[in-house]
Amino acid sequence: MTTASTPAEVVRPREVRTAGEASRTTVAYLRHAAGKLGGAAVSLLAVLVTSFFLFRILPGDPVKAMTHGVPTSAEQLATLRRQFSLDLPLWQQFTDYCAKALTGDLGMSYQFRAPVGELIAQKVPATLLLTGVAVVIYSALGLWLGTRSAWRHGSLGDRLNTGVALTLWSVPSFWLGLLLIIVFAVGMGPIPGLFPTGGMESGDTTGFAYVLDVAHHMVLPVLTLVAVGYAQTLLVMRSSLLDEMGGDYLTTARAKGLRDDVVRRRHAVPNALLPTVTMVFINLGHVAAGSILVETVFSWPGLGGLFYQALSVPDLPLVQGLFVVFAGAMILMNLLADLLYPLLDPRVGR
Repeated sequence: MTTASTPAEVVRPREVRTAGEASRTTVAYLRHAAGKLGGAAVSLLAVLVTSFFLFRILPGDPVKAMTHGVPTSAEQLATLRRQFSLDLPLWQQFTDYCAKALTGDLGMSYQFRAPVGELIAQKVPATLLLTGVAVVIYSALGLWLGTRSAWRHGSLGDRLNTGVALTLWSVPSFWLGLLLIIVFAVGMGPIPGLFPTGGMESGDTTGFAYVLDVAHHMVLPVLTLVAVGYAQTLLVMRSSLLDEMGGDYLTTARAKGLRDDVVRRRHAVPNALLPTVTMVFINLGHVAAGSILVETVFSWPGLGGLFYQALSVPDLPLVQGLFVVFAGAMILMNLLADLLYPLLDPRVGR
């Protein structure tokens, strides 16, 4: 005679299967994360090697550039080369550089006679302010307009948005910045000069007036970065969503009676986000690098302008340190995107 199974006995096998699936998913994710972490470490090592040898092929003698216009004897030049370890064999310079870089010591700037780490730390806030604001604005704007353009593809709004985006994406950022300076800073015809031509502040304000002054100086460089950045985000999001719109799951969702807005927001957009997420994280990596050309055009006192100054000498330790920071930020953001992928799409990493 058989006995009836208790509810606990009926449920237990399903619980075991659920726990097993969760365990396999966790193991797969950890394996995926370990692989990505290893790849990031190898990439960072490649950056250290590249940053050392790449800038050694630049024309010019750093010591002669530092003493330009100052009468200097051969003995004094030799002393400076010995002081900055430029008289050592190249392989020894490389091993010393790697050993110090791995401990956070990026060397001493030839041009400013100050630690590279301190110089970078002084310029980071200005770059984060400028490019951080721009990335947030153009990522949100590009995602919104890209979604609307794809969902209404072929409409007048779609053609207009796509045309404007393609035009702005093909425009060099420095040229657009110069154009904005001519029209809105210097003034042209009936348009008066409304904004400063460069810099971050006027230097004679405090408190809330200082905040307004900085915001006033930010308008044109932020507008330049947003105009180019939103175009790229819009086009990528539009293309990704168009690829998803023919999916059978969207037809099924509509057949269930879901409103078109719900189908787009809950089903189509989440599945189209993966390529856009990659691009958004890459743009976040650019926050550390700023935009070298835009910062130079607008005389913005950030990392981009510092890199341009270092490159013109060339100030090898400063150039190398900035290159490592820029590339390291990109590697970190790509790593975070790779770790986020399986959470957005469980098929990734299995």
